[in-house]
Amino acid sequence: MPQLHCYVSEDVAERLKRKAAQAHLPVSKYLAALVKKDTGSEWPEGYFDQVFGQWKGAPLQRHPQGEYEERAELK
Repeated sequence: MPQLHCYVSEDVAERLKRKAAQAHLPVSKYLAALVKKDTGSEWPEGYFDQVFGQWKGAPLQRHPQGEYEERAELK
């Protein structure tokens, strides 16, 4: 597995250590989770079940959009 190295200021490192501790993870695993989340290209597990069809308010209505604007043709 590749290893990545980076440099951050002392205050950033301290905040990172606190966040990792709050997540009950070593700093390296916490960083790996952040990177995976930020670079992921898949939908989170259960996303569609949690989002689609969950609207509880009044039915949504789209107001009339009017006619298309006539514009000069680009040349």
